[in-house]
Amino acid sequence: MKKTYHLCLSSDNEIMFRDEEDYIRGFNCFALALYKTGSTGLVESFMSTHTHLLVQTSDPNKFMGAFRMPYTKYFNHKYCRNGKLGEPVHFTMEIEGLYHHLAAMSYILRNGLHHGLASIAYGYPHCSINAIFQKEMGKRPEQDLLPQNSFYRHIGRNVEFPDSYKMNRSGLLLRESVLDIAQVENLFATPRAFDYYMNRKTSEDWIKEQGKDNNCSAPVTLELIESKVQLTSVKDMLVFERGRSDYRRISDIDLCKETDRKIREDLKRPSIYALTHEEKLKIAKYLKERFYAGTSQLNRCLSLHL
Repeated sequence: MKKTYHLCLSSDNEIMFRDEEDYIRGFNCFALALYKTGSTGLVESFMSTHTHLLVQTSDPNKFMGAFRMPYTKYFNHKYCRNGKLGEPVHFTMEIEGLYHHLAAMSYILRNGLHHGLASIAYGYPHCSINAIFQKEMGKRPEQDLLPQNSFYRHIGRNVEFPDSYKMNRSGLLLRESVLDIAQVENLFATPRAFDYYMNRKTSEDWIKEQGKDNNCSAPVTLELIESKVQLTSVKDMLVFERGRSDYRRISDIDLCKETDRKIREDLKRPSIYALTHEEKLKIAKYLKERFYAGTSQLNRCLSLHL
């Protein structure tokens, strides 16, 4: 029997998605895991060090294994890395009731906003927010699609997927072809209600509202779903929620791009995982002076412990 779960895989001491290709492959691995395990995806959000997924599945552990193992193989091969990627045990929370679903979906879709990566929730690209109520909200862009016989370039060979999956020229499986968008829209009911939840301030009202479900489930809160993620404090998240993020600071993806470029061009190495500790320290010094990167950001982008 399928149940709805909020699943979070994090890796606070290193970056899981270093460039655009990684974000694309991460979502594609998620999409293929849905099909492989007979699960249904509702909404998701991919960040540099973690990903939030709302999935209906009969076996959340089997689903997560089907998702993270192929992505880890891809990541390790690309960056000449060894070992498991991400925390040993992922976060799992069963979601029951309409208002628990609305809260979980809203927090996941607003994750980019809460981490200060966009001034409004709709501005963060690596999540499914802009696949919901596309037509009603004027967000139906023309898609230049790849033929299915070219999918293997972005998902690997001998991988099974349904005919309904569509892929754009960047190699990303289209979220609207993968996720159960109709179910998500039905839960939010109207585009106006959806927009309200995407712009609603975090408050005690969210907890009171979930009490209407009359079940024993703990309320979905920002503190709970981010409990294993050390990327941003809840205090800062609430500041970012009001659109007060510092856009002068360099993002993880841009810092990783510059780091990997410098490693390849100056040191002639394939990735950070081929560097000595001393070489990492030199790169960290350059990034700190050039981009004013903080210690925690340097640690995760260089897999370093300062």
